[in-house]
Parts: sequence; structure tokens; C-alpha cells
Amino acid sequence: MSLPIKTEDNEYNRSPIPFAYSPQYVAYLRMKRNNRWLVRTAQLLVLILFLGCWELFAIVGWVEPMLTSRPSIILASLSDLLVHGNILYHTWITTKETIIGIAISMTLGTFIAILFWWSTFVSKVLDPYIVVLNALPKVALGPIFYIWLGDRMSIYGMAIAISIIVTIIMIESGFKELSKSKLKLMESLGASRFQMLVMVLLPASIPNFVATMKVNVGLTLVGVIMGEFLSSKAGLGYLIIYGGQVFQMNLVMTSIVLLAVLSIILYGVATYMGNKLLKKYHFE
Repeated sequence: MSLPIKTEDNEYNRSPIPFAYSPQYVAYLRMKRNNRWLVRTAQLLVLILFLGCWELFAIVGWVEPMLTSRPSIILASLSDLLVHGNILYHTWITTKETIIGIAISMTLGTFIAILFWWSTFVSKVLDPYIVVLNALPKVALGPIFYIWLGDRMSIYGMAIAISIIVTIIMIESGFKELSKSKLKLMESLGASRFQMLVMVLLPASIPNFVATMKVNVGLTLVGVIMGEFLSSKAGLGYLIIYGGQVFQMNLVMTSIVLLAVLSIILYGVATYMGNKLLKKYHFE
């Protein structure tokens, strides 16, 4: 290896060192790439097979299309709603409510988890109540939220009620694990509680925040739909209830398909944002 040569402008020129992957490593990378494409292809084939069987069974009469609809009719119904209906408005309402619910749940849940970590006394006093609230069926709170908050705000109340408890539990558990391992040095150096929180605990909890946000996508969307079932006059949950009442199963199934697409998009956005955050703080 050649030594660095100092030039007149005090810069160093280093000779490039040739580097190449071993054939075994190249074969390993190729195998991983092929496996990834194989999984994606298999997932697509499963979806195609499911839709094809659904369409075929409806055509031959093995299932009643009046009750279950079928993919071709759902596609035609979606196209008609996009052109002549207000399906995009209802989809946007559900999307907005879900995003706001996730933001409030993450913010408030993180604050409460920090409070539990900060005060062991508060954590021990309130921990049984958190367990009970986590086990309580949240749909039972729907009529209470409707009376307390009204038809629109009760949807946010339901969404937050479903997701905030899980947020508190997951983030607090992450805090406790970090407290056992990574805060001992800060304590020995005489750092304050606030310094340990800002300098160690919160930055080290980024992967836990990302995982919690991904979980909250599904939980908050469930809460929003449950709230729309009970009191909303707009949104995909409202369309599902309305379609069931007037026995328009095409509208019901189209709304369910849009919910599936919306959940995939929101989860993808959460994953993308989480990966960016992890890279920013060098967790990948």
C-alpha cells in the first residue's frame, strides 16, 4: 500500500485501493434479490388467484353476487363513483381523521409515557388503570363520546381511545429497557433527569417510536371507522353503513376496497418516514 503523499497545498493524495466482492458474496446478494422478487411475485399471484376465484364463483352461482358483489362490478362501481359521485371526498375525510388521530395519539401517548418514566410513583399508581383501559372494548365508549363530544369530534375521541393506550404501553416499555442499559453512565456522571431524557432516552427511542407509529396506523384507522359507524355523516365508514342500510353491496364492497388501499398507503408513508428518521439518526 502506498503512503499518503503531502503536496504543497497541504493536501494528501491517496492511491485508490482496488476492491471487489468475492464470488460467494455476489452469489449471496443475487440469491437475496431473487428471493425478494419471488416473494413479491407470489404475493401478486395470491391476490390474482383470490380475485379470479371470487369472480368465477359469482359467475357460476357458487356465491350470491347480490350479497358479496364481485371484482368486476366493484371496479365498475368505483369508476362510476369517481366520475359521478363524491367518493374522493369521503376518502379524504377518513384520511384526514386518521392522520389527525395518529398525530394526537403519538404526541399525547409519548408525553404520558415520559411522565411514567419520570415518576416511578405515578407509573405504579396508574399502571393498573392503563391495563384495564387496554382490555376495555372501546366500542362501548362510542355513545359516551357522542354525547360528550358531538358527532364529529366523537370520531377523533374513538380513534385516540383505541390507539393511545397501546402507544403509552409500547413507548414506556422501550423507555424501561433503555433505562436499564444506556442511562447508567449518565447517572454516574451526575446528569439530571431532563438531560438523560433529551440526550439519551429520546434519541435512543427512535426505533421504538417508528414501530409504534406503524402500529398506530391500523389502530387509528379502526377507531375512525368505528366512530364513523356511530355518528358520522361523511367518510368511508359512513358509506359502508349507508350501503348496508339501502342494501347496496357494491357501495359497501367498494368502500372496503378503498379502506384496504388507504391502509396500505398510510402504512407505506409511515414506513418511509420511519426509514428516513432511522437513517438520519444512524440506526441503519
